[in-house]
Amino acid sequence: MQIIDWQTLDESARDAALRRPAQQHNDTLQTQVQALVAAVRSEGDAALFRLTAQFDGVTLQDLRVGEEEFAAAESQLDPADLQAIDIAIANVRAFHAAQQLAPLTLEVQPGVRCERLIRPLAAVGLYVPAGSAPLPSTAIMLAIPAALAGCPRRVLCTPPQRDGRANAAVLAAARRCGITEVFKVGGAQAIAAMAYGTSTVPKVAKIFGPGNAWVTAAKQLVAADPDGAALDMPAGPSEVMVIADGAANPEFVASDLLAQCEHDTKAQAVLVTDSRELAQRVQSALSAQIATLSRQTILQQAVNSSRIILVPDLTTAVAVAERYAPEHLIVQTRAPRQILEQISTAGSVFLGPWSPEPMGDYCSGTNHVLPTYGYARSYSGLSLHDFSRRMTVQELTADGLRQLGPVAARLARLEGLDAHAAAVDVRLRTL
Repeated sequence: MQIIDWQTLDESARDAALRRPAQQHNDTLQTQVQALVAAVRSEGDAALFRLTAQFDGVTLQDLRVGEEEFAAAESQLDPADLQAIDIAIANVRAFHAAQQLAPLTLEVQPGVRCERLIRPLAAVGLYVPAGSAPLPSTAIMLAIPAALAGCPRRVLCTPPQRDGRANAAVLAAARRCGITEVFKVGGAQAIAAMAYGTSTVPKVAKIFGPGNAWVTAAKQLVAADPDGAALDMPAGPSEVMVIADGAANPEFVASDLLAQCEHDTKAQAVLVTDSRELAQRVQSALSAQIATLSRQTILQQAVNSSRIILVPDLTTAVAVAERYAPEHLIVQTRAPRQILEQISTAGSVFLGPWSPEPMGDYCSGTNHVLPTYGYARSYSGLSLHDFSRRMTVQELTADGLRQLGPVAARLARLEGLDAHAAAVDVRLRTL
């Protein structure tokens, strides 16, 4: 990893130092995704079977996961694996249950009552990747808040393996979260199936979950269509930024950087430190640790897009983090809580030497579906609220309208909307 001295850079060079790897948003990809979505929309299940054979290399007889496959999946896992899944579910459920919003009722003035009601989304689609690294943890992160929000229909899609079955850990996690509708469909075709519905896959109102460039492009495409389905948030490759001072353990820092780099060749890891000695020790630790890990090719390519930024002090380090708006921000400093007070743009924050990022990925209780690629400036990580709608209600008595109605009529005429004013006036004349 290259060490860059922040103080020697002009603004253009600083932008370059914080630039993410380019996402695949070329015209060819968009055209191909549009064709896949159109095929599923017009051909339904026939397109799903055909595209699954084409992209996943397996000919399925049924897209739906049946009871026998659910049961077989749990039997394949070690009891300790199932226990770990259960602990993760319990923590995620506890943290998200605490996010429940209460209905709001307020009499803003006599005779004028305003309310806000919470309503669950009727049908949600949960996408769980299962490529080189199947993600049962994502099944937990999506299914638990969907259940807590009270969404009556929760549909999960995940790509099949070469044997025609869904990943056993994904199925076990889904079942333990109360998911009963699971379909063996992946990629852009899964997004299209959930957005528009087929004979087998139900149509949903909103689609959640991470994915590759094809999945991301498909989610954006169907979200732009009023007949499609909303998306949870924009997404890009995974990323982490670590703020560390000279007291940080270089082995810990290096391991945190590599934990994100192993996701994808386009993942990015950035260390921001005020200690040149730590920067150099992290460089050495990275090389040593990569040699012991299984995904070395992915790690090395991702590390090549990553960097170490040397700053004069931690105040500057915070400014760099705010400019970057990382998906994950790890703070390994002598006083991490003091740093936290200054942070406003990060997806999820990990404080101190004993809070590695994988704890949030799997089992601490927070959600690991987070805004990437700088979207943390305006988007939050997934929460219970994303699975519901807030609906307002207003109710006026005759006395309430008598007092407040003239205000509405006057404002309507101020805007030149006399029909608005008339809808108030016609009532006021009867009082």
